[in-house]
Amino acid sequence: MKAYLGIDIGTFETKGVLVDGTGHVLARAAQPHKMLVPQPGWAEHRPYEDWWADFTAISRKLLNESGVKPGDVKAVGTSAIGPCMLPVDGDGEPLMNAVLYGVDTRAATEIEELTEAIGGETILDRCGNALTSQSVGPKILWLRRNRPEIFAKTRKIHTSTSWLVHRLTGTLVIDHYSASSTSPIYAVGALGYDADLASDIVDPELLPVPAWTTDIAGEVTARAAEETGLAAGTPVIVGTIDAAAEAISVGVLDAGDMMLMYGSTIFIITITANRVRDKRLWYAPWLFPGQHASMSGLATSGTLTHWFRDTLARDLDPAKAMIELAAEAEGSPPGANGLVLLPYFSGERTPIHDPHARGVLFGLNLTHSRGDIYRALLEGIANGTNHIIETYVEAGADPVAIYGVGGGTRNRPWAQATSDVSGRTQILRDKTMGASYGDAFLAALAIGDVRREDIRTWNPVASEIVADPATAPVYRRQYAVFKDIYARTHDLMRRLEA
Repeated sequence: MKAYLGIDIGTFETKGVLVDGTGHVLARAAQPHKMLVPQPGWAEHRPYEDWWADFTAISRKLLNESGVKPGDVKAVGTSAIGPCMLPVDGDGEPLMNAVLYGVDTRAATEIEELTEAIGGETILDRCGNALTSQSVGPKILWLRRNRPEIFAKTRKIHTSTSWLVHRLTGTLVIDHYSASSTSPIYAVGALGYDADLASDIVDPELLPVPAWTTDIAGEVTARAAEETGLAAGTPVIVGTIDAAAEAISVGVLDAGDMMLMYGSTIFIITITANRVRDKRLWYAPWLFPGQHASMSGLATSGTLTHWFRDTLARDLDPAKAMIELAAEAEGSPPGANGLVLLPYFSGERTPIHDPHARGVLFGLNLTHSRGDIYRALLEGIANGTNHIIETYVEAGADPVAIYGVGGGTRNRPWAQATSDVSGRTQILRDKTMGASYGDAFLAALAIGDVRREDIRTWNPVASEIVADPATAPVYRRQYAVFKDIYARTHDLMRRLEA
């Protein structure tokens, strides 16, 4: 018996799977947790309560429910939300809550100051990315300035996956894909840290050592074995950020392949033949040597559907609310009876990179229903997604194949609006559990039990979402208004925030 364990820590939920050598799922489990928002623009997780407690509980549950013996788990793969910032002491103990990825915009001042001091073009050339809320470097500088007592005690700064791997193995390591988010500290050309651009942020010695995703980070320690139920000595891979593992899970392997992940945020990864240099997009070395990735993402997507349910649909049964709201949205025509929504409830990431952006619902009248508003919300996310796809085309990275994945693919009006607004077909694979499945595959790949292309037989194509040409005229009009609303109001957003 050979089994492979994959566990992924998401924004609101941890998921895990045990699979066999053919990709058959032996057991799967999920555990919810919360994203903390201590104040507007901040987003945090608790490392032990939200990461490690979930990991250990799911590991034990998968072993118990599958009947797989710990010794039959041949390798462990893990991924998590990223890029995050977590300062720890010399024993690896967290000194504060983890600061999350681009949805946390607390370092807006540091982003502006570093960009002005170093120069945007210099940062783009050396680091592959403009500084945005997705960048860890400015958040470390924020920590140094605003929490000097914590920074003084800091002996390592982790991201989510590197901390989990350290808990499992005792090894201080991070994959290149994640490490590239430490701009302006990581130099993509050198595939390593270089503090020359901003030596006053942090000593690179405080960051985990970069390695490739499928390198073996170490083995499960005796202490971790006792907590997780795994066998001591089980290989653990370096791992990666959740979105990258999710891309692998749906067969994103070659240049031109794009993953469109419907989750708490929309996140997109496109594999490219060469590095894409565009400040509106993010760049990283891909999971394997010699490959490149161009990334993008909205700040709020699935998070908005949760907000809508909890704020404007309290009368519905929480267990059925999402299904009922989707039905209400389908009762509204394409274009939501003239409503247009900007989904910038936590600022926005790509392509506008504006932490000061705010949500807008435009066009209301007394005939509009909750279904109209919810449909406008879904179409607003679809418009934001199309804005990103347009950016890829302008950057010379027009996608050849788009693979949809994530829980949002089951929200039919959302997924269909995404294809209709963009005019693009989305390919759906049979298994949509996402990053945890990719983690298990990467674990099998790391120890030589599969080849990269085997993911296509592990997870075959199941269906497609094809654009409806009848909706094209209304969506062209709505999309033009969508972009114009932001262009006309972004100065007002800053004034309102002040």
